[in-house]
Amino acid sequence: MLYRPHCTNRLLTSVVLAVATMGAGMALAATDAKTIHMIPQGDLKILDPIQNPSYITRNHGYMVYDTLFAQNSKGEVKPQMIDAYKVSADKKVWTFTLRAGLKWSDGTPVTAADCVASIKRWAARDVSGRLLAAAIGELKAVDASTFTITLAKPFGPVIEMLGKPSSNVPFMMPERVAKTEPTEQIKDTTGSGPFIFKKDEWVPGSKVVYVKNPHYVPRKEPADGLAGGKVVHVERVVWNFIPDQNTALSAFKGGEMDVYELPPADFLDPLTKDANVKLAVDPLGNQGWLRPNHQLPPFNHPKARQALTYLVNQDEYLAAAGFPAKYRHPACMAYFMCGSVNDTKAGAQAYQGGQNLEKAKQLLKEAGYKGEKVVVLAPSEPPIQAAAALVTIQNLKKIGVNVEAQAMDWGTLQARRAKKDGWNIFHTYSVGADVYSPAVNAYAQASCEAAPSGWPCDAELEKLRADWVAESDPAARKQLTDAIQTRMYEVVPYVNFGQFFQPMAYRSNLSGVLNVGIPVMWNVEKK
Repeated sequence: MLYRPHCTNRLLTSVVLAVATMGAGMALAATDAKTIHMIPQGDLKILDPIQNPSYITRNHGYMVYDTLFAQNSKGEVKPQMIDAYKVSADKKVWTFTLRAGLKWSDGTPVTAADCVASIKRWAARDVSGRLLAAAIGELKAVDASTFTITLAKPFGPVIEMLGKPSSNVPFMMPERVAKTEPTEQIKDTTGSGPFIFKKDEWVPGSKVVYVKNPHYVPRKEPADGLAGGKVVHVERVVWNFIPDQNTALSAFKGGEMDVYELPPADFLDPLTKDANVKLAVDPLGNQGWLRPNHQLPPFNHPKARQALTYLVNQDEYLAAAGFPAKYRHPACMAYFMCGSVNDTKAGAQAYQGGQNLEKAKQLLKEAGYKGEKVVVLAPSEPPIQAAAALVTIQNLKKIGVNVEAQAMDWGTLQARRAKKDGWNIFHTYSVGADVYSPAVNAYAQASCEAAPSGWPCDAELEKLRADWVAESDPAARKQLTDAIQTRMYEVVPYVNFGQFFQPMAYRSNLSGVLNVGIPVMWNVEKK
């Protein structure tokens, strides 16, 4: 879940303290060519990107750790820490060899045993990692630089899963760290990536500091997406957390900050008109989710969930969240993101006409709805989820639903949605990198008790997903993608309320900024 800071009176005191703590560092930001100052999307509280999937922790992970494989700007998976790999003729045995000279940030060599332990820990936590782990018969280090994966059953996207770009990312850690129980937080932040986390300068609620890793060995290819050479041109990167968005905007426009990771939607037009500002737009964007509780009436009936699909006008949701038209994808019906390798219209034909309130009302009646209370969890923030909840509440009332809007903050909502009773609908969204395939889209799961909050339960959908990950032929996988989406429109694990783009803003004196939807600071130069 992305955390979006939101302006509240409660935070004004912390704003003043945060700005005071930054002090001279902020004033020097415009002239210090060796330091990049960034306003992050939130406050970094948790340092373990395997145990915790939050995007702020994932972003921290990309600063500190490297990956075996990575996606380039075309979505192709390329070797990163890996030098070479091969697969046996029967596609059961995969052999991987690390690049020569790789070192941890403490100067010790990276070994195959480190990577084996890291893969195992990641696979215990990640939705796609668990699919891969279920197919593995043996994972072992052969020597200091080589390891093998031997499959016990067919699994097509081995490389795609090891190159998964977003939460949870299979970051490589030293074996001693990776042996930490997957449910426990790591304490050692020794990394394999281009920066070192300065724990001694970390001020929770205010500042996070990274310095260039002198032991990091980048690839020789140019940076391309998340792949290629991660060459660092600066000495330090400082994340300055400013919870009040107006204060943040002022610091950025005044040149005290170099990067504004996720400016609110209503700031985008003014920033576009500023000659000193540029925007980096993730080409996949984000997907909004309306998640019904499949365990309780009325949405334990598929027709009631289909009614929710007819309830949605995507432009209405995204406009309510403040996104100008140019930052919305027009009526995207692809569960796995419009513009991705798995983009398809299969199963969506009945909904191509857009919002149909009468059809929604009819389907609810057919599902047996008779005026029972429908509880919508309505957060005060973050703003996108808050706006989406209000739109859904309004549209449910239009079709005669007895709605109870329960107001709460986002932390309370996260706790409430973990309980199987007491609620019917909540809203959230995800970056495209966490949605673009049946293997990585956690909310596409229909595994009953094992699925995320909402708990869809459909054996046919789960079999299709299992068939998808077992398939290695692209054409056959495409057919399965169509079949999966068709089934999803029948089962409706969630409703897509719109695909949208929330750019990262940066000062025009920066060059080499990568449009990857993640604020990576390699390849960036500051004048």
